[in-house]
Amino acid sequence: MSADSRTEVRVGFMPLLDCALLVVAHEVGLARQAGLSLRLIRESSWANIRDRVAIGHFDAAHMLGPMVVAENVGAGHLATPLIAPVALGTGANAITVSQDLWLAMQGFGAGIGLSPAAQAKALAGVVAQRAAAGLAPLTLAMVFPFSCHNYQLRDWLESAGVDPDHDVRLVVLPPPLLVDALRSGQIDGFCVGEPWNSLAVDAGIGVIAAVCSDVWERPPEKVMGMRARFAEESPAVVAALVRSVDAASRWAADVGNRGDLAQLLSQPRYVGAPARLLLAALNGSICAVAGQAPIQRPDFVSFGPDSIVPYERYAELFYSRMRRWGQVAADSAGPARARAGFRVDIFRSALKGAAVTRE
Repeated sequence: MSADSRTEVRVGFMPLLDCALLVVAHEVGLARQAGLSLRLIRESSWANIRDRVAIGHFDAAHMLGPMVVAENVGAGHLATPLIAPVALGTGANAITVSQDLWLAMQGFGAGIGLSPAAQAKALAGVVAQRAAAGLAPLTLAMVFPFSCHNYQLRDWLESAGVDPDHDVRLVVLPPPLLVDALRSGQIDGFCVGEPWNSLAVDAGIGVIAAVCSDVWERPPEKVMGMRARFAEESPAVVAALVRSVDAASRWAADVGNRGDLAQLLSQPRYVGAPARLLLAALNGSICAVAGQAPIQRPDFVSFGPDSIVPYERYAELFYSRMRRWGQVAADSAGPARARAGFRVDIFRSALKGAAVTRE
């Protein structure tokens, strides 16, 4: 990178476990080695992340993968072309329900560690029972309309014959508000990334009914999103960002670094959750009910080098769910526009000469 190239990069993020690679790139000095000075800025909602990227407050951000697709197919808020030159890991989402809802689900066969299908069937029993009694539908929250959380929750419900648009009430809340919303009784459950599921369990107000790596196999999740214009104007900076994330993924993939990673993320300026909960999630040791032995899901979350490729098939998956749930109209050009945002070409070019064998 030449001496007159931009070196400070403003990067927004949400307080979630999967901001990890950005934190590692900054704190471990990997971004500096790539010639960058990362300015990490914590945000409170995905809408803020989207808008601040679109208007240029952020150069790049920890972003929901489907958000990039939505902007490119014309379903987004500001219709600003976005790209994702690198992903930020896979997994880390779960579906949590209130203690009262879990008790009701147990009456229909729910149990800790059962398959997502079995748990969804139990929820369907509660939904039908409430409808027969003339009670209001359950209120379930997710973090953003264009998110894996929305689609995973919908797929889980639909697997048991529950219509997400008619049999329950779906609402949008930012991740940091979900635990308090569950505590106050405003919602009956939610789908969110860690650590917010574990925080609800730890507080004794929630039960993890399903981990989303069981709902979707090896689920794609966050990306580093940015305006397409920024990538066009600052290709060297974008390449350095990709190299920083790649180096961070290799650091994070080392099991010996998990304790240090949990401590880094536990700092208030990042995620601010107890390191013990973050470490448990990193180890795939999920405590679904307070006081009970955890369930083991080794593939719950991955930050390794094989989890950061921005595959076009991820964009296709997200677009298919947007079509399925009526967020976009049929358009023959839609799939191509969706794929165009996931720039595996930039990813591979940035790592040219490195041992990139991920296909």
